[in-house]
Amino acid sequence: MSDLNLQPNIAGADDFYAELLAAHEGLSKADSDALNARLVLVLANQVGDRAVLSEALKVAKLDG
Repeated sequence: MSDLNLQPNIAGADDFYAELLAAHEGLSKADSDALNARLVLVLANQVGDRAVLSEALKVAKLDG
C-alpha cells in the first residue's frame, strides 16, 4: 500500500476548483480533454512516486 492521501489537502480548494473551471472555459471538448491530460502528467511528475500514482489510478477508476 502507498501513502496516497485521500483527505482534503488543498488550501483554498474552492478557489482552485474555480481556477480549474476557468482554464477550461471556451475550450472544445477535445481541447479540454487535452488540457486535462497535460495537467495529469504535470501533477504525476510532481508526485513522482510510482506506487502512489498506481494507487491513485486504482482509486480513480473505482470512483468512475
